[in-house]
Amino acid sequence: MAEENNYYVTVSGSGLPEVDGLYVPSTEPPKKSESGTMSSLGYWNGRMAWDRADRKSARNPALSYSNSYKAWRLCRLDGHLAYTIENEDKLPDTPTVWDVYKKGVSPAPSIKVHTSDPRQAPSVVFVLGGPGAGKGTMCELAANQLGWTHLSAGDLLRAERKAGGANAELIESYITQGKIVPVAITVGLIKKAMEDALTSTGRNSFLVDGFPRSLENWSGWQEVFGTDMAVPTMLFFECPLKVLEERIMGRSKFSGRSDDNVEAVRKRFNTYKNETMPIVDVFRGLGKVVDVDSSKGRVEVWEEVKVALKEGSSTDEKPLTERSECLLGLRPWPSKKKKAEEGGEGEDGKKQKGADGEAVKSM
Repeated sequence: MAEENNYYVTVSGSGLPEVDGLYVPSTEPPKKSESGTMSSLGYWNGRMAWDRADRKSARNPALSYSNSYKAWRLCRLDGHLAYTIENEDKLPDTPTVWDVYKKGVSPAPSIKVHTSDPRQAPSVVFVLGGPGAGKGTMCELAANQLGWTHLSAGDLLRAERKAGGANAELIESYITQGKIVPVAITVGLIKKAMEDALTSTGRNSFLVDGFPRSLENWSGWQEVFGTDMAVPTMLFFECPLKVLEERIMGRSKFSGRSDDNVEAVRKRFNTYKNETMPIVDVFRGLGKVVDVDSSKGRVEVWEEVKVALKEGSSTDEKPLTERSECLLGLRPWPSKKKKAEEGGEGEDGKKQKGADGEAVKSM
């Protein structure tokens, strides 16, 4: 029995703008194709097929496979074929550029396949708290155990800096000064990461760790995602400065981060109080803040987090993985030697710590 067609396709950047848009699993009734193959729901010529979501195409399915030509083909609104790619791949997205066909106009479009309907509004939870409050650890646990996608604003900025892109030097200067990175950079990275995660995993629930850190952050988010999107819930980790300092200094022994020192922590904490607390107050006024006392033990904090994230979790809680048990302090981290033998990192390596990514601040 053929796999049910639950894929969606977005077409963009074509020389014929009318071709661009969302394509959904075909609902055309069974009929014979030009090669004599009987179609079925969501299929044409034995392969998955798609109609335009707006139903404006004179030809359906509008995106399908031709057995005669061994090629994927995409039509214009009038039904004439415009673009094609010759291959026998299961799905039409391919690293190879499509070709312009008889009635097409250059350039050929970009084709992206999604494992779920991209029109569905994502479930987003903002995660905030002071440096060292445990945000990264709890977000990683939620990703491991509950199916959430964890996006750390700080990690995304650090990755962009490391990649040496156009904004690398700017991000570096903000990091070293303990300042907030411009909102346009941060929100753009978050949006791209959400799109990539949706395409590759089909997961639609996101924990955005370390954002928004200011009122300008929130305005920037609304400019990119629109005001029609539901206001995200905010998970707010409360923890005294003294506890945060102790955690950061403990973490500095293995984190390798230049900002894991008392002076930087105090700068970050002052920035957090002056710039982040006002946005927390805004969300609190909207009834969107869930407070978590992260000065408690990790197991107690995790129990609170699980309750707060129950609605958006894609799976029931699974038995704790070995890594999750380590994150919760229920078992010791494997020794460096053992992890090296397994191809991972040990108790002095970065991968074992579950540390927060909040040191890079986003505007």
